[in-house]
Parts: sequence; structure tokens; C-alpha cells
Amino acid sequence: MRRKQLFKRRCYAFILISALLTLSISSFCNPSKKDFYQLKIFHLKSDSQIQRIDEYLKDAYLPALHRAGIKNIGVFKPIANDTSVVKFVYVLIPFSSVDEWMKIAGKLDKDDSYKTAAKSFIEADAANPPYSRIESILLEAFSGQPNLVLPASKNPERVFELRSYESPTEHLHEKKVAMFNTGGEIPIFNRLGFNPVFYARVLSGSHMPNFMYMPIFESVEKKDAQWKIFGNDPQWKDISTRPENENKVSVSHIDSVVMHSADYSDY
Repeated sequence: MRRKQLFKRRCYAFILISALLTLSISSFCNPSKKDFYQLKIFHLKSDSQIQRIDEYLKDAYLPALHRAGIKNIGVFKPIANDTSVVKFVYVLIPFSSVDEWMKIAGKLDKDDSYKTAAKSFIEADAANPPYSRIESILLEAFSGQPNLVLPASKNPERVFELRSYESPTEHLHEKKVAMFNTGGEIPIFNRLGFNPVFYARVLSGSHMPNFMYMPIFESVEKKDAQWKIFGNDPQWKDISTRPENENKVSVSHIDSVVMHSADYSDY
């Protein structure tokens, strides 16, 4: 009887150790995954080109990405489009890995519905192109916010601000990234209600080294007010003056694009 109980205890111990070992290996081999993003920027010269881009994205491109398993695609138009000579449409596409990003073009090429819906766009005549240029930027999410965070509701008045921070050297770029990731800047944005969709470093682009992030505001007026609050925040003032952050020299140029989401955007 005692031998039987001892045998059972050993079996239970073996099962428990095996389960813990499996869990440890699984945790090691499958760490929390970070998103990768492709930011496609269509450079346009006219309202007619904007209309053609809208038709392509709404009726062909986004439905094809959805069929390929890509969700939560953001489409944005700068407020400045109304008066600027060069106009833009931004498309933010999340991927679970670089491999998924690399394979998406092949999936679209095999999608007959996409090729039919996009035919007039893809095969447009050189004398009447639907855009003047397409820019593509590949990004990797910060560990401080490894995945896309979607807004709670779709308010037509809200604005998305795409911010890009360029650094004079890669060393100073890493310092500025660390200031966000581990230095306390992301928690300040969260506390003050900036509701960022993403933070990500640029892996491939034309203004490297740099990173981008995208907070959301209820309106342009709320955006301006929020940045004033941020600039006066005691915690921000503290970390921005710490010697290890070198905040005054770690950023050489900042771009800010204020945008509304398109009515067919996923968010």
C-alpha cells in the first residue's frame, strides 16, 4: 500500500516538474511579441488623385489585407491637405512579424479579387498616374508598448498626430528611445491621456536614425492644450534634465503631422 502511494506521489511530482519545465521553455521560446508596422505614404498632386487613392484603398487594398488576415489598418489624411500643393495619404499596417510583412505582396498577387478591384489603379496610364510617389517605412514597436492600441471610439473630430524624432547619431537615437522605453516618458504620456496608437523605431526609411509615435486627441484645440500640460509636467521636467538622457542634443529634428482618419479606416 505504501509502495503504491509512494509511486503515485512520484508520478505527481514528475507530472508537476514536466509541466513547469514545459511552461519555462514555452516562455523562453515565445516571449511577448512586438508588432512591426509598415507606414505607406502616398504623395499626391490633386484632389482627383486623392479620390482615386480613396477608391483603391477602400475597395481593393484594405479588403485584400483583411482577407490575408491583416486587421486594424489605419488610413489618415493630414489636415494641411486642404491648402498644401503636395498632398498625402498615410496608411499604417500592423504585422505580427517581418516575415508576415515580406509575404504580403505575394498573397496579394495570388488574390484574384484584389487584382480585379485594383486593375485600373495598378495599370493606370503614365500620362494619368494615381499618385506621384509612394513612400514606405518599416517600423518595430517599442518594448514599452509592443502592440497597437486602438482608440475606444471613432469620433470624427479627433485628430491623430504622427510625430517623428530624428537624432544626429545612432548613439543619441538609442538614448532617446531608452528615455521612452525605460526612462519614464511613456508612462507620462499614458497618465496625461495622450492615448498613443503606437511607438516604434524606424528600421528602414529616409530619415534615419529616427522613431515615430502617434498620440490621439479629441480635437486640434485639445491637442494644443495637452502639449502645454505635458511641457509643464514636473515629472517630464525631471527626466528631461537628467544627464543620462541628453535630451537637448538627442533630437535634431521633429516632424509633426496632424491628421483625421478616413471614413473607411479601421479606426
